[in-house]
Amino acid sequence: MKTTGKLYLVPTPIGNLEDMTFRAINVLKEVDLILAEDTRTSAPLLKHFGIDKKVYAHHQHNEHKASTEIIKFLEQGQQIALISDAGTPAISDPGFFLVREALKHGIEVCCLPGATAFVPALVNSGLPSDQFVFEGFLPVKKGRQTRLKKLAEEDRTMIFYESPHRLLKTLSEFAAFFGTERQISVSRELSKLYEENVRGTVLDVKSHFENNILKGEFVICVAGAPETPKVKEKFYKEK
Repeated sequence: MKTTGKLYLVPTPIGNLEDMTFRAINVLKEVDLILAEDTRTSAPLLKHFGIDKKVYAHHQHNEHKASTEIIKFLEQGQQIALISDAGTPAISDPGFFLVREALKHGIEVCCLPGATAFVPALVNSGLPSDQFVFEGFLPVKKGRQTRLKKLAEEDRTMIFYESPHRLLKTLSEFAAFFGTERQISVSRELSKLYEENVRGTVLDVKSHFENNILKGEFVICVAGAPETPKVKEKFYKEK
């Protein structure tokens, strides 16, 4: 009887290597091959934990083409692990397409729990975390303004990822679409030596980063839109 392999999605530390789980290390040591977003980035991590396996590049520029060959390997019974440069694969990183293709072909997929940047950023933001929406990276050009206009009415906490060179532009847009007094929290270098969490109004946080170093990947948590008086009035009438 033919046995298919299994696809593992293995989270890697977003900064501090001590956040790597024992299970993640064991899986990476046991699989037949590892798919990495950038083999140069993954090499020091794998070496640190004594993992000596074949590693192939699997990133946004080749994932559609490479997935066909990977599915063949899995159907032949190979065990394969996918890792990204940092955090959990498929969360604003390659992985979704391969997972979907594997499931289409009846291949078992297992995602290990582990590091991801937006969870600690949300929890330490002080903003409501019972309901939230993860937006990841905003569109760079097409559809960006439309998306921000729609999100201005979102009443749940919103979470965004942003790069250093676009942070100030994004905060300026938040001020324009969400208002300068909207509460936000910006986290950078999470789990690293120089971790920083800046909380306050959009205007205050923007002012802080205009006068400080812009380095690392940023997670922005934005408070949801406040309830309008009209909505409150309707609510009390219904009561």
